[in-house]
Amino acid sequence: MTRIQHPFEPLYDENSKILILGSFPSVKSREQHFFYGHPQNRFWKVIAGIFNEKLPMTIPDKKHLILSHHLALWDSIASCEINGSSDASIRNAKANDISVILNNSRIETIICNGKKSYELYRKYIELQTGRCAICLPSTSPANAAWTLDKLIESWSVIKTS
Repeated sequence: MTRIQHPFEPLYDENSKILILGSFPSVKSREQHFFYGHPQNRFWKVIAGIFNEKLPMTIPDKKHLILSHHLALWDSIASCEINGSSDASIRNAKANDISVILNNSRIETIICNGKKSYELYRKYIELQTGRCAICLPSTSPANAAWTLDKLIESWSVIKTS
Protein backbone atom coordinates (compact mmCIF):
# COMPACT_ATOMS: atom_id res chain seq x y z
CA MET A 1 0.00 0.00 0.00
CA THR A 2 1.19 3.47 -0.78
CA ARG A 3 0.35 6.63 1.13
CA ILE A 4 -1.91 8.92 -0.86
CA GLN A 5 -2.62 12.59 -0.19
CA HIS A 6 -6.12 13.96 -0.85
CA PRO A 7 -5.71 15.58 -4.29
CA PHE A 8 -8.29 18.39 -4.29
CA GLU A 9 -9.86 21.13 -2.20
CA PRO A 10 -13.19 21.14 -0.37
CA LEU A 11 -16.24 22.59 -2.10
CA TYR A 12 -18.13 25.19 -0.06
CA ASP A 13 -18.94 28.86 0.10
CA GLU A 14 -20.02 31.31 2.79
CA ASN A 15 -23.68 30.21 2.37
CA SER A 16 -23.08 26.48 2.87
CA LYS A 17 -25.24 25.08 5.70
CA ILE A 18 -24.78 21.32 5.36
CA LEU A 19 -21.38 19.66 5.11
CA ILE A 20 -21.36 16.23 3.46
CA LEU A 21 -18.25 14.19 4.26
CA GLY A 22 -17.10 11.17 2.31
CA SER A 23 -14.26 8.99 3.53
CA PHE A 24 -11.52 9.37 0.90
CA PRO A 25 -11.74 9.90 -2.88
CA SER A 26 -11.99 6.83 -5.10
CA VAL A 27 -9.44 6.19 -7.84
CA LYS A 28 -11.83 7.77 -10.38
CA SER A 29 -12.39 10.82 -8.16
CA ARG A 30 -8.63 11.21 -7.68
CA GLU A 31 -8.17 11.05 -11.48
CA GLN A 32 -10.89 13.68 -12.05
CA HIS A 33 -9.83 15.83 -9.06
CA PHE A 34 -13.46 16.01 -7.98
CA PHE A 35 -15.93 14.29 -5.71
CA TYR A 36 -17.84 11.11 -6.55
CA GLY A 37 -16.22 10.53 -9.92
CA HIS A 38 -16.99 6.83 -10.25
CA PRO A 39 -19.86 6.49 -12.74
CA GLN A 40 -21.55 3.84 -10.58
CA ASN A 41 -21.57 5.99 -7.44
CA ARG A 42 -25.11 7.24 -6.97
CA PHE A 43 -24.25 10.45 -5.11
CA TRP A 44 -25.07 12.82 -7.97
CA LYS A 45 -28.30 10.97 -8.79
CA VAL A 46 -29.34 11.17 -5.13
CA ILE A 47 -28.63 14.90 -4.77
CA ALA A 48 -30.30 15.72 -8.11
CA GLY A 49 -33.29 13.54 -7.13
CA ILE A 50 -33.75 15.21 -3.75
CA PHE A 51 -33.85 18.68 -5.26
CA ASN A 52 -35.69 17.76 -8.49
CA GLU A 53 -32.74 18.92 -10.55
CA LYS A 54 -31.28 17.63 -13.79
CA LEU A 55 -28.43 15.16 -13.27
CA PRO A 56 -25.21 17.20 -13.48
CA MET A 57 -22.73 15.86 -16.03
CA THR A 58 -19.84 18.32 -15.79
CA ILE A 59 -17.80 19.42 -12.80
CA PRO A 60 -19.08 23.02 -13.10
CA ASP A 61 -22.67 21.67 -13.11
CA LYS A 62 -21.92 19.52 -10.06
CA LYS A 63 -20.40 22.50 -8.23
CA HIS A 64 -23.46 24.59 -9.07
CA LEU A 65 -25.84 21.87 -7.81
CA ILE A 66 -24.01 21.66 -4.47
CA LEU A 67 -23.54 25.37 -3.85
CA SER A 68 -27.00 26.44 -5.06
CA HIS A 69 -28.54 24.23 -2.34
CA HIS A 70 -26.18 25.53 0.38
CA LEU A 71 -24.26 22.28 0.64
CA ALA A 72 -20.54 21.67 1.09
CA LEU A 73 -18.43 18.63 0.17
CA TRP A 74 -15.25 17.31 1.72
CA ASP A 75 -13.80 14.06 3.03
CA SER A 76 -12.87 12.91 6.50
CA ILE A 77 -9.37 11.84 5.48
CA ALA A 78 -6.51 14.04 4.24
CA SER A 79 -4.10 11.18 3.59
CA CYS A 80 -3.94 7.45 4.12
CA GLU A 81 -2.72 4.14 2.85
CA ILE A 82 -5.39 2.60 0.64
CA ASN A 83 -5.75 -0.19 -1.90
CA GLY A 84 -7.52 1.26 -4.93
CA SER A 85 -10.86 2.67 -3.79
CA SER A 86 -11.52 0.24 -0.94
CA ASP A 87 -12.65 2.01 2.24
CA ALA A 88 -12.07 -1.24 4.09
CA SER A 89 -8.36 -1.08 3.23
CA ILE A 90 -7.78 2.42 4.68
CA ARG A 91 -4.85 2.40 7.09
CA ASN A 92 -2.85 5.06 8.92
CA ALA A 93 -5.37 7.79 8.19
CA LYS A 94 -4.69 11.45 8.85
CA ALA A 95 -7.82 13.58 9.21
CA ASN A 96 -8.73 16.61 7.16
CA ASP A 97 -8.95 19.85 9.09
CA ILE A 98 -12.57 20.84 8.51
CA SER A 99 -12.27 24.00 10.63
CA VAL A 100 -11.58 26.03 7.48
CA ILE A 101 -15.07 25.13 6.26
CA LEU A 102 -16.73 25.56 9.65
CA ASN A 103 -15.09 28.96 10.16
CA ASN A 104 -15.92 30.30 6.71
CA SER A 105 -19.49 29.12 6.15
CA ARG A 106 -22.75 28.67 8.05
CA ILE A 107 -22.54 24.89 8.55
CA GLU A 108 -25.35 23.73 10.85
CA THR A 109 -25.30 20.00 10.06
CA ILE A 110 -22.56 17.50 9.24
CA ILE A 111 -23.58 14.45 7.21
CA CYS A 112 -21.37 11.41 6.68
CA ASN A 113 -21.82 9.49 3.45
CA GLY A 114 -21.69 5.95 4.79
CA LYS A 115 -20.42 4.11 7.84
CA LYS A 116 -16.70 4.41 7.04
CA SER A 117 -16.87 8.20 6.73
CA TYR A 118 -18.84 8.30 9.99
CA GLU A 119 -16.37 6.03 11.77
CA LEU A 120 -13.45 8.17 10.58
CA TYR A 121 -15.22 11.39 11.56
CA ARG A 122 -15.96 10.08 15.05
CA LYS A 123 -12.41 8.78 15.50
CA TYR A 124 -10.42 11.72 14.14
CA ILE A 125 -12.54 14.88 13.87
CA GLU A 126 -15.51 14.98 16.25
CA LEU A 127 -13.43 15.84 19.31
CA GLN A 128 -11.92 18.90 17.58
CA THR A 129 -15.26 20.20 16.25
CA GLY A 130 -17.42 19.29 19.23
CA ARG A 131 -20.15 18.52 16.69
CA CYS A 132 -21.98 15.26 16.19
CA ALA A 133 -22.49 14.05 12.65
CA ILE A 134 -25.39 12.19 11.06
CA CYS A 135 -24.58 8.91 9.29
CA LEU A 136 -26.52 8.33 6.07
CA PRO A 137 -26.32 5.22 3.90
CA SER A 138 -23.41 5.19 1.49
CA THR A 139 -24.08 6.12 -2.13
CA SER A 140 -21.24 3.80 -3.17
CA PRO A 141 -21.99 1.00 -5.64
CA ALA A 142 -20.65 -1.35 -2.93
CA ASN A 143 -23.81 -0.55 -0.94
CA ALA A 144 -26.00 -2.50 -3.36
CA ALA A 145 -28.61 -3.29 -0.69
CA TRP A 146 -29.87 0.29 -0.98
CA THR A 147 -31.84 1.12 -4.11
CA LEU A 148 -31.65 4.60 -5.60
CA ASP A 149 -35.20 5.33 -4.38
CA LYS A 150 -34.34 4.24 -0.82
CA LEU A 151 -31.19 6.38 -0.87
CA ILE A 152 -33.11 9.44 -2.09
CA GLU A 153 -35.71 8.91 0.63
CA SER A 154 -33.08 8.56 3.36
CA TRP A 155 -30.94 11.44 2.11
CA SER A 156 -33.96 13.76 1.86
CA VAL A 157 -33.22 14.85 5.44
CA ILE A 158 -30.73 17.29 3.90
CA LYS A 159 -33.65 19.30 2.52
CA THR A 160 -34.90 20.08 6.01
CA SER A 161 -31.59 20.28 7.89
